[in-house]
Amino acid sequence: MKYVLVTGGVVSGLGKGVTASSIGLLLKSCGLRVTAIKIDPYLNTDAGTMSPFEHGEVFVLDDGGEVDLDLGNYERFLDITLTRDNNITTGKIYQSVINKERKGDYLGKTVQVVPHITDAIQEWIESAAMMPVDGEEGPADICVIELGGTIGDIESMPFIEALGQFSYHVGPGNFCLVHVSLVPVLNVVGEQKTKPTQHSVRGLRGLGLTPNILACRSTKVLDDNVKEKLSQFCHVPAESIFTLYDVPNIWHIPLLLRDQKAHEAILKGLNLLGIAREPDLTEWTARTKVYDMLHDPVKIAMVGKYIGLKDSYLSVLKALLHASVGFQKKLVVEWVEASHLEDITAIEDPDTYKAAWNCLKGADGVLVPGGFGDRGVQGKILAAKYARESKVPFLGICLGMQIAVMEYARSVLGLYDANSTEFDPKTSNPCIIFMPEGSKTHMGGTMRLGSRRTYFKVPDCKSAKLYGDATFVDERHRHRYEVNPDMISKLEAAGLSFVGRDETGRRMEIVELPSHPYFIGVQFHPEFKSRPGKPSALFSGMRTI
Repeated sequence: MKYVLVTGGVVSGLGKGVTASSIGLLLKSCGLRVTAIKIDPYLNTDAGTMSPFEHGEVFVLDDGGEVDLDLGNYERFLDITLTRDNNITTGKIYQSVINKERKGDYLGKTVQVVPHITDAIQEWIESAAMMPVDGEEGPADICVIELGGTIGDIESMPFIEALGQFSYHVGPGNFCLVHVSLVPVLNVVGEQKTKPTQHSVRGLRGLGLTPNILACRSTKVLDDNVKEKLSQFCHVPAESIFTLYDVPNIWHIPLLLRDQKAHEAILKGLNLLGIAREPDLTEWTARTKVYDMLHDPVKIAMVGKYIGLKDSYLSVLKALLHASVGFQKKLVVEWVEASHLEDITAIEDPDTYKAAWNCLKGADGVLVPGGFGDRGVQGKILAAKYARESKVPFLGICLGMQIAVMEYARSVLGLYDANSTEFDPKTSNPCIIFMPEGSKTHMGGTMRLGSRRTYFKVPDCKSAKLYGDATFVDERHRHRYEVNPDMISKLEAAGLSFVGRDETGRRMEIVELPSHPYFIGVQFHPEFKSRPGKPSALFSGMRTI
């Protein structure tokens, strides 16, 4: 097994995740099998209980793992299926070590960060790297490891020490370190400054890790003299210093690395030059060119509550992008804060209210994504009602599906207090109820998570046709509440059709409005399995626009 470690310096948010994904794709295009691991130094066991405003979206894996959004990038770029073990956190490591200590596995020794925590990290990396993730048998050829955070962070220290030991353990020719750093350009003089990267590399070397490759983020291509300076002070060959300059979209990053022959530097460091072929990114290049040339816009109103941080809906955005590129439309997302559509906003801030409704009514389609809590729920209901009555294509995901059901019960069945018990535990018409197997005392890992099978009960429904006339589909879930099965007969008698259900037939998975051109709600999250070149069926279905 060969390992490529991607670290970051100077500032956070440089794009280590995209860089790691792009390196993985580039190596895969050379005919190698690639897997990926993300290390998050926070104490949380997983990302499941973290606010989207704090850390972006929670990405859900097939096995139910709630993980960092970077694993979504890995899956999309590499077209692989990762597991919860591919996301290592400080919480997981300490939990495993403490569990061993309680069982007496350390034979009475004093349990310390070194060697017990550092050994646990190395063992986890080796174990996770050996798991096949591409549908083939046996381990991959290369594991790309991304270390979250920035070099110098206190919380990262055990991982850096472990990775220093790990590089020695696996030996020369099996470990390549790519350090992503910032080379800022000062507007006053227009000069590229190398000092931040110099300090970052000095700090990295002081912690026992030596970079083999520098990936420098900048607004423009690095000047040759800047490369020479970095080479001299960072002890990295100039031919192993690459620029990741600003590009129109992230699909260009693998192409940037290929054009600068980054694959050769990595393969040389891993003693794979004679084994790997030249990278073949023909399909990726063609798709990127199509993306760049799109000009016919399609406007989608994203009605949510976390729009202050766009990464909260990263996978939904990517799924929309994959679908829009697939039918050659330029995606324009109109961000609509759900609460701005509500009557209270019309009183308190009429201009904001009017602007929100103008965005919604100017869109070609409406999408209501998942979420938790009651803020903005009424606005989402109003958005669903608008889309239903105006025959505008609508896709509701998770809470978005529940919103569509609540709106229909209120507007069509006349159950004006129809609600979810999440928002009103005492409602007399509970359309949405807490799942009986859920926990109300423990929040982490207690939802209905991961890949579950949905069976189509109406063979000629829109959803089944979009999935290629399938009889069932496996999609990923993340929810605590579900449509109340006791209300299904009333809702279907009034015109809704619950076309997809679980194996028991009592848990609703897909709802459609047959009288509408495209009005679909799904309890699962189809965005998590969308890929460039293989867009999610339900997002592609919005092409009825």
